[in-house]
Amino acid sequence: MMTLQDFAKQRDFLVCVDSDGCAMDTMDVKHIRCFGPCLVREWGLEAWSGPLLKRWNEINLYSMTRGINRFKALAEFLGETNAWYTPIAGVEELTAWAASAPELSNAALAEAAKTARGPALAKALTWSQAVNAAIDALPESEKKPFPGVAEALAAAHAAADVAVVSSANREAVEEEWARFRLLASVDVLCCQDAGSKAACIAQLKEKGYAPDHILMVGDAPGDQAAAEKNSVYFYPILVQHEAESWAGFIKTALPALTNGCYAACQDEQNKAFRRNLGMPTARS
Repeated sequence: MMTLQDFAKQRDFLVCVDSDGCAMDTMDVKHIRCFGPCLVREWGLEAWSGPLLKRWNEINLYSMTRGINRFKALAEFLGETNAWYTPIAGVEELTAWAASAPELSNAALAEAAKTARGPALAKALTWSQAVNAAIDALPESEKKPFPGVAEALAAAHAAADVAVVSSANREAVEEEWARFRLLASVDVLCCQDAGSKAACIAQLKEKGYAPDHILMVGDAPGDQAAAEKNSVYFYPILVQHEAESWAGFIKTALPALTNGCYAACQDEQNKAFRRNLGMPTARS
């Protein structure tokens, strides 16, 4: 599959699509089966597992922090746990690192843990490694596209160039999309190795597309922010309403883009996105 560096514009329009939680139904299972349970085990929080697992899912799946970096989510979660449930040794140190570190990764965390005063950074690393192992152990049958994705991508590809714009690992994205034969409707993969989503959209714009000919399809506020930073359109895939969202993409969003009238529906799409993640919208 072509890389961003080698890709050249073929059509007048470009549709960018996120992977996890947007095209692929993988985000819920990863948090519900991997992130949350590993966290409870690592910090011995079994006595409060019910409300704590619910709160973890709220932070990562069902609010405007959906799609947040795992370590930022962990710092927020453990800060709340420390305040409301039980002391978490060294949580302030973890919070400071998550807020200021130039790179939030296992490698960067391992380096920071070497000089940490408390145990939180080392425990965060152990947790993150356990999460990765749990995700790798998930059955392939648990990693599948949402209903309607294949049809939506085919429709998009008939009218526009299609780019996957994802912060996930390229090899994982390529394997998952190939397994479900989705790559036939994709022109270029822009994944973790190509830079941030905003940076990838910026580089795609430089291929010659007009900003109002580009649509970013995503499920998280970070996808919306990447689109807005580049002054391109955003179409939300609403959590827990993914099949309906993809049907709406075919029926409404794609024709609006190619007919030059997407601007008229952008405000309503943004409002629906915020409402679905529990955020009020301004009065019209």
